[in-house]
Amino acid sequence: MSTTLPLFWDLSSASTKERVDASVKLISALEQFQINHVPQQDNNSDIEDGGVDALDLLNSPDVSYSIRRLVRGLASPRESSRLGFSVALTELLSKINTVTCTQIVSLINDSTKKQGSMSGQEERDVLFARLFGLTAVIRSGLLVRQTPLPSSGSSNTQVSSVESYEEVLKKLIEIGEAKSWLRESAWWTIGLAIDAVQESSVPWKVKALDTTVDYLFSKEKESFWSPEKVAMTLKLQPLLPNHDWDSTLAPVFKGSNILSVGNLASLGRVLKESALDEEEASNPGSGSWKPKIHFVWDMLFDRLLPASDSKQPPHVGSFGEFFRIVVDESLFSSTSSAERKYWGFQVFKKALTRVSADQLPMLFTKNLMRSWINHLSKSDRYLHNISLDVAKHIQSFVQENPTLGFPLILQLTGIHGSQEFDKLTRTKTVESILSVMDSEGIKNYILSLLDQVNSKDADEDVTVLNSRRTWIADQFAALIRNGSVPKSDEWIQVVLDWYAVNGLYSIRRKSGSSSIHALRALPSPPFTEQFQAHCRTRLLSSLADLTSQTTVVKKDDKTRKETAVATDGEFWISKVLTTLARLDKDTKHVSPLAPVDEETQALLDRVRKIHEKLDKVSAEKKDVARGFELVISSLVLQCRCGEEGSVENLEACLGATSRMFASKKSSKKKSQQNALSADDESEPIDILVDLLIGYLENASAYTRSVANEAFSHVTGAVQESTIDLILTQLERRGPAELVEAQSEEMDASSEEEDESSSEASDDDEDLSEECDGEDTQEVRKKLGDLLKAGGMANIEGEESGEESEELMDDEQMMAIDEHLAEIFRSRKDEQRSKKGVDAQREATHFKNRVLDLVDTFVKREPQSPLNIRLILPLLDLVTKSGMDEKQLSDKTKGILKNRLAKSKDVPTNAMRDEIETILREVHQRVRKVHSAENLSVLSQSSLYLCRILVQLNGDDGVIRIYQESLDDYISRKASQANISFFQDFVRRFPVLGSKFREPVLAASTNAVNSYRRCQAFQLLSVILSQHNKVRADQKKDDQAITSSFQKSLQKTVLDLANGAVEDQSTLSASQLKDLLKAVLLCMCQVQKLNLPPRKGGIWDPTAWNALYEKLAVCDRFKSSSPLLNMCRQVESVASQLKPATRDSDRGKRKADEGVDITDSSKKSGRKKQKKAKS
Repeated sequence: MSTTLPLFWDLSSASTKERVDASVKLISALEQFQINHVPQQDNNSDIEDGGVDALDLLNSPDVSYSIRRLVRGLASPRESSRLGFSVALTELLSKINTVTCTQIVSLINDSTKKQGSMSGQEERDVLFARLFGLTAVIRSGLLVRQTPLPSSGSSNTQVSSVESYEEVLKKLIEIGEAKSWLRESAWWTIGLAIDAVQESSVPWKVKALDTTVDYLFSKEKESFWSPEKVAMTLKLQPLLPNHDWDSTLAPVFKGSNILSVGNLASLGRVLKESALDEEEASNPGSGSWKPKIHFVWDMLFDRLLPASDSKQPPHVGSFGEFFRIVVDESLFSSTSSAERKYWGFQVFKKALTRVSADQLPMLFTKNLMRSWINHLSKSDRYLHNISLDVAKHIQSFVQENPTLGFPLILQLTGIHGSQEFDKLTRTKTVESILSVMDSEGIKNYILSLLDQVNSKDADEDVTVLNSRRTWIADQFAALIRNGSVPKSDEWIQVVLDWYAVNGLYSIRRKSGSSSIHALRALPSPPFTEQFQAHCRTRLLSSLADLTSQTTVVKKDDKTRKETAVATDGEFWISKVLTTLARLDKDTKHVSPLAPVDEETQALLDRVRKIHEKLDKVSAEKKDVARGFELVISSLVLQCRCGEEGSVENLEACLGATSRMFASKKSSKKKSQQNALSADDESEPIDILVDLLIGYLENASAYTRSVANEAFSHVTGAVQESTIDLILTQLERRGPAELVEAQSEEMDASSEEEDESSSEASDDDEDLSEECDGEDTQEVRKKLGDLLKAGGMANIEGEESGEESEELMDDEQMMAIDEHLAEIFRSRKDEQRSKKGVDAQREATHFKNRVLDLVDTFVKREPQSPLNIRLILPLLDLVTKSGMDEKQLSDKTKGILKNRLAKSKDVPTNAMRDEIETILREVHQRVRKVHSAENLSVLSQSSLYLCRILVQLNGDDGVIRIYQESLDDYISRKASQANISFFQDFVRRFPVLGSKFREPVLAASTNAVNSYRRCQAFQLLSVILSQHNKVRADQKKDDQAITSSFQKSLQKTVLDLANGAVEDQSTLSASQLKDLLKAVLLCMCQVQKLNLPPRKGGIWDPTAWNALYEKLAVCDRFKSSSPLLNMCRQVESVASQLKPATRDSDRGKRKADEGVDITDSSKKSGRKKQKKAKS
């Protein structure tokens, strides 16, 4: 036992792994002990009596001790001991064949006896121990084991018997009666015992089942039914088909079929755990509510919804009736508690995974849907969490079964649901289901919606019908708009055709065989004008969504992604126009709502010819032709929809297209005739872009998407005048300019009002026309105060109109005339100011949309020299935008910093002079800008221009402009630039930075203060540290200036350091250290260049030694150890750079080891210590 005792402790561990490992080790050890055990020779009577002491006769001491210990441990309240001990006991009883069922049951009964002195917790522990012990007996197979004991002399000594089964059954029933909250677990264990008996071949099987029925359905409790009793009925009926179930189930249930329609009401009350009679109280034995539903529901669904491989007998009855009566009218009834509804939602989730597509509608019953929508709509509802869990469960269920998405949608939006289900519940349940459905499911859903367009009931309210039709139209648009919904050309074409037919035509006769699905049904009743206008609006909005969506186009075994097209590569707008052309010819079935006039028809004829011409353009112009085609098609559709100004725009676009893609022969014939007029006429691309800008100004989703998509096709044809046209829209204008036209109209109307103000003073109707809402009350109050001040009646007028006129003579009217005019004039000024603010806001939104064109151009044409012209106007938007234009400013910054500055390609055919002029202007703005964020944008723009100049061999111009800006920054305190602006430049262009060394050093001598001088040396340090990034071929050219630069650097730093020692400058110790750091960096570069001795002997160690001695005795610097150490390093390296010290590589290597730009005293000390140890 010494080897097994420690394992009992781990059986109580909270870790499942530790408990299982301990059980495995324990059982293995006990099996070995039992194999080695020699049974004691004793009378068989002791064994047959089944006494507990008989354990010691046939089992080893370790095994018998372990059995008793495991049974006693079931009552332990420590951690998870009950779980660990029950598992070990079950496994042990299944492994050994030297115990009887009677022995173990007696041992369990003796160990779990209740005593009067027990507390409530101790009593619960004892009941749980007995329940777990009996469960272990059943699960181990000991309850129905038939093999006799191995050492028994009599073959009649059986391990199990019907008496032991009956004892187990009685004890389990007693546990259920002792505590109502244990009844479910106890009866579930009884179900295990029944299954064990049925699956075994014991000779007492039938007697055991009959005994079970007698105990469970005793006459004393024939009127008391519980869900456990229902479960046992469902389990026993197939096992005992010849039993008289009619009398057993009476009087609660009629007949033997507990699932018949007549018994469902009683079954619902039982499963609801309420009284069978409405007048009775609740079940006296019912315990506290538990959130987990009863195990009987699994058995019910196994009977009602058996799986294909199930062995359950076919049920008699309807699942639909069962769910309606037992679940919907019971658990979800209006009088049902929240706890019962919680059960109902769990039952719904369990049934959802079992039903077929045909049975799915049976689950979405009236009361269930009402409760679900009600609790799902608001987060403070009591059952909101479980309702939300049901919604998520449905979504995951559809993901696993996409084919069931369509019937689910029908139920959620059907008679018991709501068409606005997602809106009511504030969820995206319907939307998420649609997103996981396949294209075929979406098409079926659309067809089901089309079936609901016409009224099925002659008495249906027209308002309800029109509302449903509008909802259907909106649903179609939502399907197209949702990017996660799987798209197919087939169902999209059905929706667009339906919009086009019902928005632009009137169906005269249906055509059942028409390929246009909308013609297959005649609207009944006919559509209203409002709905037809709604269809036109939805048609344009759906085309806007499709124009911005990307589609995979397959052509010639190649796939590519395109926008605004179907899978065959044709624009969706063109497909709609094709449908309209077919409908125009089908006069038998449809008639247009607005017949096309002769002028428009002539334009449409021109459109067809233009399309034929565009189809024949060369491959290099194909993309531009596609852009023109898209604009023409959009304008044609606008003409058909009756959009204002679309005819004039279409005519202008057709003219521009004809000129843009004119054939060479026609262009030669007309070149001489139109030479003079051509100079004054706009370019075709400019006319098109001007139309697109007008589209953006209109600001509808349709025109905006078409403008952006069309412009992306024609960027290759954009000219300088086109860029100027776009930039003109981005110019900043004041509110007065924006509302100048409105102001003139307002002034004209104001004069008319001033003339009639005296007449309007006593006329309430004129006053109400002038003002409304709160403004009306304000004006009335002012007029009332004015009349009272003149001693006259209130304007509200308690007297009639005639009496009021008699009270006011001409003199009084003249006296208040001027005041009345002032009141109305002030009112007009307020309206004008408000319109000015609105106009400014609209202008900002318009500029945002124009910036989309700029972004598209920069993205698609990174090598165009026209990009350079964009920089200054965009910088104006960044630096001059107000607080109310922050979105506009941020968007512009994104274009400059992310599109232009980070572009891999730069313009190659640009003019150097033009770029230098723009770069100089950018630097002028750098000197004046006050925002660090704007300065960063200016820096990125400057670097972009530098990249172009470097590619055009304009290095000298770049250096010159940056030198001018640096001189201004160093010498002028008011300069708004910062050192980061110049550091970005030298880091981005190391080669140019090497040429920038001497200008930086020269600028430091003219610094306005010590801070700016130190910043110059910091920049110099960055330049020197970038020397390794200079290419080898550039370093060779750079050596020619190294000697002069070293002399200048040494002289400058020595002069500044000596001046600081003599108090001629205000340099601090840290600032002086930065100067010496630049010197050390320069020396490092000299050493790495390996120059000839005559050029390497520039540095004067004597001068640096003298500086060190001065610093060591100076009161300001002698306490600064880092400064003194840095100066000593400079002196040391200067002495190493002498010609005499560079005869060998050894000296160079030592010099390299001794130089450290940081504080190297500590590092060198550590190196020496390491060498000493080694």
